Amino acid sequence: MMGTVHVLGAGLAGLSAALRLAKAGRRVVVHEAAKQAGGRCRSYFDPALGLTIDNGNHLLLSGNRDALDFLKLAGAPEGVLAGPDEAAFAFADIATGERWTLRPNAGRLPWWVLDARRRVPGSRARDYLAPLGIFRGATKSATIGESMACEGLLWDRLWRPVLLAALNTEPQESDAGLAATILRETLGAGGRACRPLVAVEGLSAAFVDPALTALAAAGAEMRFGRRLRGLGIGDGRLTRLDFSDGAEELGADDAAVLALPAWVAADLMPGLSVPQSHRSIVNAHFALAPKPGAPLLLGVVGGVTEWLFSYPDRLSVTISGADRLLDVPREELARTIWDEVSRLSGFSGEPLPRWQIVKEKRATFAATPAEAARRPGARTHIANLALAGDWTATGLPSTIEGAIRSGATAAQVLAGVGTGASTGGNAALRGAA
Repeated sequence: MMGTVHVLGAGLAGLSAALRLAKAGRRVVVHEAAKQAGGRCRSYFDPALGLTIDNGNHLLLSGNRDALDFLKLAGAPEGVLAGPDEAAFAFADIATGERWTLRPNAGRLPWWVLDARRRVPGSRARDYLAPLGIFRGATKSATIGESMACEGLLWDRLWRPVLLAALNTEPQESDAGLAATILRETLGAGGRACRPLVAVEGLSAAFVDPALTALAAAGAEMRFGRRLRGLGIGDGRLTRLDFSDGAEELGADDAAVLALPAWVAADLMPGLSVPQSHRSIVNAHFALAPKPGAPLLLGVVGGVTEWLFSYPDRLSVTISGADRLLDVPREELARTIWDEVSRLSGFSGEPLPRWQIVKEKRATFAATPAEAARRPGARTHIANLALAGDWTATGLPSTIEGAIRSGATAAQVLAGVGTGASTGGNAALRGAA
């Protein structure tokens, strides 16, 4: 007999777990405190802009296999992610006005570093060996700063911007192991794994809406407006879910995936080790369509702006590790960023258009060795409860790829729970921390 799996949280981690479980034939009920799914990866209409925007700009790469597999599993339409046909990353230096395009070759052998037209201007082929220290540091829980020289032209123009965007933490203090995984799965896998991809029609259209449609087709049930207040546990099993609107008892064959933010999970499960420090992200949106030929994504060095996204109906900026900007007045910040964006995008001298500043204080966990060590695995000491979330031990920093991977892992953990599997399998789950 197959019991019900309750998925607690409808962010990408929860949707990923729910999709895999429902496709495997399990009865799935997804509970979400908000009125919509998607969590930190969703779209919404912003009245100040008069546009639908995402609650955070996200870049994916063609090597993000878990994210791409999720889209296939959800039956997402072709073309929900747009990007160039090859790995190409446009950059601009605000201070010097210089522009260039980084073009890794398709294969694993990185011959592109031998071609001055493909690499960062002023850099030498041997300069690209520096990240090898990150892989050595990954074996001893070192920081990036302890693993490679964090200075020089290539650091300023490539490694720092890329690592800061991926880790959302000042790279020098970030965990070398997380950086090594990112580099191994992208640049280390060749240009075929580095093609930039953006959800130009919005994150909800790309990820959330197709997942909800697929879940409905598989018979899963969505329950919105249900905030989880507590967990009932007895004899090493989850027996009850206490929601704000009442309790729900679990049967002997039922199970659950806890896919809530780290701080919420820690409140619900005293003693659970989770990351405690977080980093912010600031996004700026300007209601002005980009000029023809504008790159979909532009990396920016030497300014406040870090990444400029050219959506069909707006220009959007993402600034990572942005704690320093949280207390800056929103209009002041908008004007500062627009001054840079207008010059970068060919609108120099144009007045500030309709704008929106979104400051997310706890966007990701701090990707330091200490915080990485606090990340729990998907298995818990409760036999029929698994964890999911980009804050769990996925081996990746806090990204869409990590969130989706965590959901797939949680589903795998619960694969034998409530299906008549031997109690020995459940005992193994109880013994896993």
